[in-house]
Amino acid sequence: MRAASADRCRAAGLCAAGALAVLVCDSIASGQTPASSPAVAAQSISNFSYDTKDGQQTVTITNATFQTVEPYLPGRKDVPRLVLRTATRSTEVVDEIGMQGSVTVEAWPLGTDLGQKPIYGITLEAAGAKVMKQSILVFDRGLEEVQWWSVYDLEKGQHLFNTYVPPVEFSISREFDTPRFAGLETPPDDATDKRLTEPHVVGVLTYASAERVIREALLTCDEPQRAESFRSFADATRELAVVEGPVPAAKGKTQPEPSRMLKITFSQSYPSPPNPVTASIPIAKDDLDLANAKLPPCLHAMVWKR
Repeated sequence: MRAASADRCRAAGLCAAGALAVLVCDSIASGQTPASSPAVAAQSISNFSYDTKDGQQTVTITNATFQTVEPYLPGRKDVPRLVLRTATRSTEVVDEIGMQGSVTVEAWPLGTDLGQKPIYGITLEAAGAKVMKQSILVFDRGLEEVQWWSVYDLEKGQHLFNTYVPPVEFSISREFDTPRFAGLETPPDDATDKRLTEPHVVGVLTYASAERVIREALLTCDEPQRAESFRSFADATRELAVVEGPVPAAKGKTQPEPSRMLKITFSQSYPSPPNPVTASIPIAKDDLDLANAKLPPCLHAMVWKR
C-alpha cells in the first residue's frame, strides 16, 4: 500500500506531437529487467491543415502521442504497465462556436509489438483524453457549448460514468492512498435512458473506484419546474466537491478518519442572482450514505441502477 502523503510513483511517459512521434522501448525499469525482450518501435504521423473557402477559415489538426503508465489499483499486485496511444483529430471553423473532434485511445502491455491488436481501443467524439491520478481515463466531450466528460477504467477500458462537472478525486484513507472518484450527470432532454427524461429528475451522482462504479444516486425534485431549472445548461451551473470534517482525536494505534461528504451546489446563471442551493451526501463505509443526506425540502436522493 502507498502512504497518502507520499507522491505517487509516476510511470515515465514518452510523448511526441508534431510531424513524427516515435516510441522505442528497449528495457523495462519496473523492478525486473527482462534480458531478452525484443526492442519495440512505433511511428505515428501528425498533420496540420488550414483552408479558406467561401469566407470560412478551417483548421484541421491530427496528432498522435504515446505514453507509458502503470495503473494505480490499490490492493492489486503485478498490474502490468501499459503503452497508450492517443490519436486526436479536430476540425474547427475560426470564429465559430464548437468544433468537430474524435479521440481514439489504444492500450498494449509494455513490451508488446504495437502491430498486434490492443487490449482495448476506445473511440469517442471528444476534444481530448488524459490519464487522471494514474487510475482512470478521462475524455473531454465538450465539443460544443456544454462541457462534459466520460470516465473509463484505465486497465481494461471499461466505461464507468459520464459527468457534467469535472470529475472529483479524493482518498478515503489518510494512511493509505485509496482513490475514489465522483461525478454528476445532468441528463439532456434527449437522454438515451428515457427514465432520465422524467420531469422530476435533476441528475445522477456517481461514486466509483478506478475499477468499478460503487454507487449511483438519482436526484429528483418534487416540483418539475425547479427540477428543470436545476438541470438547465443555460440558466444554471453545478459544482461538485468533497468536504472533509475535522480529524477526530487518535485512540490507540488506530488512525482516525475525518467525516467526508460530497457537496453539490446549484446556482443560477448571470444575470439572475446565484441563489445557491446545496445538497450534501455523506460517505460512509466506502459508500454513499443516502439515509443521512442533507437535502433541501424539495430534493430527494435514492439508489439508482443503470
